[in-house]
This record gives sequence, structure tokens and C-alpha cells, in this order.
Amino acid sequence: MDTVLIFTGSEAPQIEMSEDLPKPDLVVAADSGYDYAVRLGFRVDVLVGDMDSITNTEIPGHVIIERHPTDKDASDLDLALDLVVRDAPERVVIVGGAGGRLDHELSTAGLLCSDRWRRIDEVDWVSTRGWAYVVRRRRIIHGDAGSTLSLVPMGGDVTDVHTRGLKWDLDGDTLAYGSTRGLSNVMRGPIADIRIGEGCLLAVVPAG
Repeated sequence: MDTVLIFTGSEAPQIEMSEDLPKPDLVVAADSGYDYAVRLGFRVDVLVGDMDSITNTEIPGHVIIERHPTDKDASDLDLALDLVVRDAPERVVIVGGAGGRLDHELSTAGLLCSDRWRRIDEVDWVSTRGWAYVVRRRRIIHGDAGSTLSLVPMGGDVTDVHTRGLKWDLDGDTLAYGSTRGLSNVMRGPIADIRIGEGCLLAVVPAG
């Protein structure tokens, strides 16, 4: 399996979002993410969650449903990621999950950088707020010249950071956890190359 899309809740996605999404081999919906996936024209393969916020009650027979109790110890998105990582996909793109409750949004940012997903080469997050790319070793970011690109260390210091294609490139620097040094860099062209030693970065391209 190469590419998985996981639709999650908390915001009503824009139709334009679907134009930038990769072609999926599997589409997973986390609870009310099902409503958003259908709205964008995607055929959902798996539905995961406690079903406490989904509004669409007519689920086609082809959809595999993994129902969990409401009193659970993980978010629906966490459960969806735990499901797809079993097949070790190359890329997972989370769609939605911003613009709702602040605690949910912050938890999602931390969740994506969990070591549990290290087997997935590329983990991305797209919402109405923009794109975020998880960087564990190396990522090539495609965008527009002049776009803002922020490097946010997650869960600890990120060492030996090398970048190419940014206005202020880094050359073996450490981005300390809690530091704002990586904020508001700028892409000089359509490609930014980011390499790190240890740690996890979120490379964020805000919607503009």
C-alpha cells in the first residue's frame, strides 16, 4: 500500500483542498471525517471511531466499520493511524482536524510526530490552515517561491538540521524544543530540501 488518506473532523473542508490531495490507495474516515470525505467526493473504504459525531447515517455496504466505545483512551484519529500503520504505507495524509477545539488541534500536531509512525516514510497534514509535513530524516517540500515555511521542533531538540532552498538556510544547526528560531522562513523556489539528524520537525506551510 502506497498512499492513505485519513479524513478527520473539526472543520468543514474546502472543495479546493481535494485538488491538491494525492490519489489514494485507501481512504479512511475517523468518525465525522466520513461526512467531509463524502462531501469532497471520495469513496471511503474504512470508517473508524465511536460514531458520536458523524451525521451521515447511510453507510454503503462496502465500507468496513471499526466501531469503538465512547469511553476510550485515544482519539478517533489516533485509532485510524494505528489501523493504517499495520500495513506500513509509504505516505499518509491527514485531511481536516483544524479550526475546531484548540486541545484537539494541539493534540493532533503532537500525535503526528509520535515514534509509533516511524515506519511511514511520509506523514502530512492538510487543513484550511495549510500543510504540515513531518520530518524525521529528510523531506522534499514542494511549494511556491515566496511561501512561508516554518520549522517547528516537536517533542525535543532537533539536531543537525540542514536546509536548501530557503531564504535563511541552516547548516548543521540545532533547533531547540520551544525555540521559535525556525518560524517564518521563506521558500526561494519551488523546492525546499530538509535533512535532520535526531528528533522530529513539523515543516509548516501556512495557508496564505
